[in-house]
Amino acid sequence: MQDGFLTVSVIDSSTNRPIENATVNIYKNPESGERQTQIYQNLKTDNSGQVTGLTLDAPDIQYSQQPSDVRPYSQYTVEVISDGYETAIIDGTQVFPTVEARQNVPLNSQSRRRHFYYRQNENVYDIGDNTLYGTYPPKIPESDLKLLPAPTGFVVLDNPVIPEFVVVHDGLPNDNSAQNYWIPFKDYIKNVASSEIYSTWPEQTIYANVIAIISFTLNRVFTEWYRSKGLNFTTTPIVSKKFLLFINL
Repeated sequence: MQDGFLTVSVIDSSTNRPIENATVNIYKNPESGERQTQIYQNLKTDNSGQVTGLTLDAPDIQYSQQPSDVRPYSQYTVEVISDGYETAIIDGTQVFPTVEARQNVPLNSQSRRRHFYYRQNENVYDIGDNTLYGTYPPKIPESDLKLLPAPTGFVVLDNPVIPEFVVVHDGLPNDNSAQNYWIPFKDYIKNVASSEIYSTWPEQTIYANVIAIISFTLNRVFTEWYRSKGLNFTTTPIVSKKFLLFINL
């Protein structure tokens, strides 16, 4: 085992204001045959809404440097409690060796209700495995060459531009029951990268992968790939929305 590091940032979900003096508890998720154990208890966020400098066990770095059947990160549960807010539980926070994981935790006011799973006034967010380790459906085949769509009533851009937001469909393209969410472009890129690559990789490798992710996303925007098919969103996530919102490199 090696040391990994974690910073927890707690904000008001409606205002993005940091929440000071929130209580943070950290639990180690059990491996097969183990019981969940509490690592940190009753930590308090500072005036920036953060708890920093947490040291946690993580697997040896060799497992994230080459293909391996061993999960290259440890999984933790982060529980955040604050007066006037609904408790948030992030189940599956990933901690890699030698690097810092940053876990954002937005809290909902007790007067607000969201379409998440509730348990005794708690919001529970389950984070899936990284796509390099987990098992997910194969990518839907599509042509490498994408022509600009015929006019659809939307503006087709003359040149690619960086949008402020992308509309993310939380499911397969033809799943009409899935919701659409407006996600800031920077957050979308950052969190897709977190779901596709490992933060222990060499810096230039991370840069190359992020450039590819940005290029692919801008292609979706520029060609109106989904809107040209009569769908009202920009892109679909690598994994679920809950993952996209809460895990960062």
